[in-house]
Amino acid sequence: MMMGERGRGRASGRRQEVLGHVVAVMIERGFHQTRFKDVAAASGVAISTLQVYFSTREDMLAEALRTSTRAEVDSMRARVCELSDPWDQLVGLIDRGFATPVPVWRMLMEFWTAAAYDEELRAHSHQLQASYRAPFEAVLNAGIDGEAFRTRHEVAVITDLIVTTLDGLLYPRVLAQPRPAGPDLRDLLLDQLRATLGVTR
Repeated sequence: MMMGERGRGRASGRRQEVLGHVVAVMIERGFHQTRFKDVAAASGVAISTLQVYFSTREDMLAEALRTSTRAEVDSMRARVCELSDPWDQLVGLIDRGFATPVPVWRMLMEFWTAAAYDEELRAHSHQLQASYRAPFEAVLNAGIDGEAFRTRHEVAVITDLIVTTLDGLLYPRVLAQPRPAGPDLRDLLLDQLRATLGVTR
């Protein structure tokens, strides 16, 4: 039994490694051009093994996106835990969003574009959006409950402002467009949030 458990552990670890290769291939080739044989070539895992791990190509890509997003959200939550003040926590989350690497933006661009034409992928995109919004909503709710923030707006709407601003950077960053300028947009967003949340510093 112990050998069996170790074997399952190795298989699980190998599967997680494969998901990282899936993301890398998708960034390089695009969503629709990422196939089992491409991931097999990048990862050294046989196509037959990949088909055991993932029933379809779409399942493989969707799980890679979920895993990558979960890691990003875990990092966001870890950043919040490093800080005690709600405003500092919120600024930390926003700064992390502005610092999103271009390959991550490209991965999301590929996935969202595909999801626009696929109902099942669109459902996955809803789950990804909800998980990304959660750390912002948690910090805003904690700040309001602790009276660090005072606002007449709903937390969901304030989160909409933050997330849509950050998501709006996707295409300009991927296409290396000169605008918007990150620091200027960050300052404007923070000014808006100070006014919205009653923060004076």
